[in-house]
Amino acid sequence: QVQLVESGGGLVQAGGSLKLSCATSGRTLGTNAVGWFRQAPGKEREFVAAISGRGITTPYADSVKGRFTISRDNAKNTVYLQMDSLKPEDTAVYYCAGRGSISARTELSDYTYWGQGTQVTVSS
Repeated sequence: QVQLVESGGGLVQAGGSLKLSCATSGRTLGTNAVGWFRQAPGKEREFVAAISGRGITTPYADSVKGRFTISRDNAKNTVYLQMDSLKPEDTAVYYCAGRGSISARTELSDYTYWGQGTQVTVSS
């Protein structure tokens, strides 16, 4: 069983930065793909970014492209999401998710393992 644990969320002013971490335990993801998703109050969960097993492919949602950067350290079994130039509309619970394949995907249904989420709040 793969367990994912997010950390690094918090309250930040617009224009600020946060770095989220997604650590895996149990049976690790190894070089499988990992994605970040978010869900704002009253909205559906949406794709943010993903990274392939070896970090070569990194698709982003248009809304975060150029502001967010996803990366991974396979030796530490951890995936990161660096979030810069944050906006109030980035406020949401952020989830990391893992899938049993090396290929990065953007659909929720492509992911099998999910963390509990970490709250990110951006004040204006």
